[in-house]
Amino acid sequence: GVEVMESGGGPVPAGGSLRLSCEVSGSTVTPYCMGWFRQVPGKERMGVAGIDFSDGDISYASSVKGRFTISVDNAKTTLYLQMNKLSPDDTAMYFCAAVTTPRCTVVDGFLAVDPKFHEQKHWGRGTQVTVSS
Repeated sequence: GVEVMESGGGPVPAGGSLRLSCEVSGSTVTPYCMGWFRQVPGKERMGVAGIDFSDGDISYASSVKGRFTISVDNAKTTLYLQMNKLSPDDTAMYFCAAVTTPRCTVVDGFLAVDPKFHEQKHWGRGTQVTVSS
């Protein structure tokens, strides 16, 4: 099956930078969309940034626009999130998702999948980012 694995999280002081990576393996299909989400305890998982490879659309949540940059390698097997000017509000578990159906899109940083194809949205286990003030 498809495996998704995030890395690169850790502690960082406010104003600092981190680069997260997400490796996708085991898929016979190149992902159609990929994205980053984050979640803090007790709250919903929210979209941070996403890419729709069908049209090259890149979308960011307003809270990270101008500070975070999403990118992918040519093989579409590794997704990155460069995070600059981090603040304590960015503290969260960061998750990567890779979608193996073309029924996906990205809006305001959120990677959405047609509910009929939800099983083709593959998640990693997350990497913790902790920003100290």
